Amino acid sequence: MDTNNAISALAALAQEHRLAAFRLLAEAGETGMAAGDVARKIGIPHNTMSSHLATLSNAGLIAATRDGRSMIYRIVPEVMRSLLGFLTDDCCHGRPELCGLTPATDKGCC
Repeated sequence: MDTNNAISALAALAQEHRLAAFRLLAEAGETGMAAGDVARKIGIPHNTMSSHLATLSNAGLIAATRDGRSMIYRIVPEVMRSLLGFLTDDCCHGRPELCGLTPATDKGCC
């Protein structure tokens, strides 16, 4: 991940409803969730949620597939792993284990 992609991903997550949506989708796992269900669980209008989901999608953090009339959204684990790796690669002078973090090469997360 490069700096511009990291900034885009962090900016997308730096909003209350988008962060809540991302966390819901992470919890849903591979099953994903329909956009309307995400909006209902967060308690915001569908059209507003669509805008937030578009922002997360444009940042590469989530992806959508069509299921009939619904759009099903899922996180993109590889992008989150890349973002976490980008943020921790230089932690503690290149030794993330000193900070209690798993090195970016570990694929255990997400």
